[in-house]
Amino acid sequence: MKPSEINDYQRAIREALSLLGKENLSLIAHGSSFPSASGEDTGMGSPNAQGAKDLVQFVKTMGFNSIQLGPAGKTKGVDASPYTATCFSNNPLFIELKALVSDPQWCGILSQETFDTIVQNHPNPNTNRTAYGYLYPAQEQALKEAFQTFQAKRQQIDTLPAEEQTRLRDLDARFQDFKSEQAEWLENDALYEALTALHGNDYWPVWPQELDKRLLNPATPEEAAAAQARIQEVKAQQAEVMEGYAFTQFIADAQKTAMQSYNEATGVHMLADRQVAFSDRDVWAYQSVFLDGFSLGAPPDYFSEDGQSWGFPIIDPRKIVAEDGTLLEGGKLLKTLFSKLFRENRGGVRIDHIIGLVDPWVYPQGQLPKIEEGAGRLYSSPEHPVLGAFSRVSTQDLDPEETPDAEGWIRTLTPEQVEQYATVLRLVIQAAEEQGLDKNAIICEDLGTLTTPVKQVMETLGLSGMRVTQFVDPNKPNHLYRGKNVGPNEWIMAGTHDNEPLATWTDRLFETNQTAPHLKNLSEDLLPANASEQDREALRAQMSASPKALVAAKFAELFASASKHVQVFFADFLGIRETYNRPGTSGDQNWSLRIPNNFETFYYDQLANNDGMNLPEILLLAMKSRGPAFLQDNASLVASLERYQEILKQPNTVLQA
Repeated sequence: MKPSEINDYQRAIREALSLLGKENLSLIAHGSSFPSASGEDTGMGSPNAQGAKDLVQFVKTMGFNSIQLGPAGKTKGVDASPYTATCFSNNPLFIELKALVSDPQWCGILSQETFDTIVQNHPNPNTNRTAYGYLYPAQEQALKEAFQTFQAKRQQIDTLPAEEQTRLRDLDARFQDFKSEQAEWLENDALYEALTALHGNDYWPVWPQELDKRLLNPATPEEAAAAQARIQEVKAQQAEVMEGYAFTQFIADAQKTAMQSYNEATGVHMLADRQVAFSDRDVWAYQSVFLDGFSLGAPPDYFSEDGQSWGFPIIDPRKIVAEDGTLLEGGKLLKTLFSKLFRENRGGVRIDHIIGLVDPWVYPQGQLPKIEEGAGRLYSSPEHPVLGAFSRVSTQDLDPEETPDAEGWIRTLTPEQVEQYATVLRLVIQAAEEQGLDKNAIICEDLGTLTTPVKQVMETLGLSGMRVTQFVDPNKPNHLYRGKNVGPNEWIMAGTHDNEPLATWTDRLFETNQTAPHLKNLSEDLLPANASEQDREALRAQMSASPKALVAAKFAELFASASKHVQVFFADFLGIRETYNRPGTSGDQNWSLRIPNNFETFYYDQLANNDGMNLPEILLLAMKSRGPAFLQDNASLVASLERYQEILKQPNTVLQA
């Protein structure tokens, strides 16, 4: 690819996407999976480092206009899953250490030696796997050094050169402003860090002092007075720990803000991800808003005969909105956290497990999430001895032939009942609007079970859901995960971070001789309705030639659909056959897959081997679904795409905008 051809390549991609009705093309890549720039790999990716800038430029050149991130909160040392991360505190692992060494605005608060040692000792060099267990303590020590150096320089500021004094005063002023602006959540999180230091662990349920477990949620006036005294005591004993925590969060916020500006200027929006869970830190701080005695989970299904015992807390329905519409403490918490997400992520927010906000399945703590052990839907269990108090339906609204865990348990809903189920999502939309966005900035993860309340709420509010084509039942013509059945406002994708890679999926179909119904459907959907049976047979033969050919067809299905929004998981884009996360399992392999540091060379080498997503080739396949006349009317574009699909297959092709 010659530099002079870049603009023409991008024009062809944009034109093809527009003709196919596509407004958004988004790469799914969690922050930890980002590549690192040469000499800067500390063991984990960051959406705020130079490697992220390189990736953003690359995906922009290739035709993407957004990246779907994972949750960006602080994770635990023993759990890399971002889906149990904090609501408000950012992940310190995403801080770019290199900048603390070399960027003048950070006043050299981290030594080159410390940075080099972390990079050199990274145990997974030249691999596409993170080293979470290594980096977590190493990053913690580096940030502790950065804070201590900052403190020392503040104390000796008059001895520094004039230019450095100016930079340090500016840094300190920004830090003080940050603490003041974010005090509502920052002080709570910093206090938790102080208690963690005192007790030697960050899991508050095992702390020996009962008062410490309820400092922000005292049970009696006497306990409230004791709690205030204890808070002042902890602040005095652990002032440096709390200040250090705040400083780390300041760095994380500043780098994230700067990177967001870079992304917006480049034309690549970041989409945030809000998990349904609350971290230990958040549960401790806001435990008074959660429903006592019940946890969020999933009912038994084909994959789990006992259901899924997530153990996540659920906000008490009585503490969300008052009868007169006034927000109560639980509603204020939700509004605040979503407002922060929309403010910091102009591309929008994906909401994980939307059923958890509309029609959650809950079970008594200590029990299995099974009906016979007291589980049920929080707002849809009028017959339940406890949950019945929160029901938004009566027994007359239920289907007596269904069970409480079935999608059709509720038969009908009045508009008033739908509005009750929509309470939390109304708050989310309001938060988006107050930050200058609208409901189109919300993506609802509505995969799996779709109960009647969830379906009707999303339809009433006009919210976009997700359609994963790997989940299609090829024997059901009207299945909602078949590309031709996906509506314009749904986000379509072949897989997410929880799926096996598309290449592995197609390999398995071939190995088990299950390709026939998929080939039949795709031969119908990737050709115009008036195509001959001979043409369809030819396409089936083409797709059946190899798993790679079927991968290309499944990619084309996304772009041939009516959906305006397409997402592609990074492993699928690059043709990687490793799985990022296997739901319901644990281990070092989960959450550890990364985009290779040499991703450009890797990508083009993959295309040369017919692996990965060759976008010009895929768009051509999708355009053929519009018929010969459409292709003839766009003959010049077709010729350009044909040319670029071959250029991209040349090894070591490098696109540089």
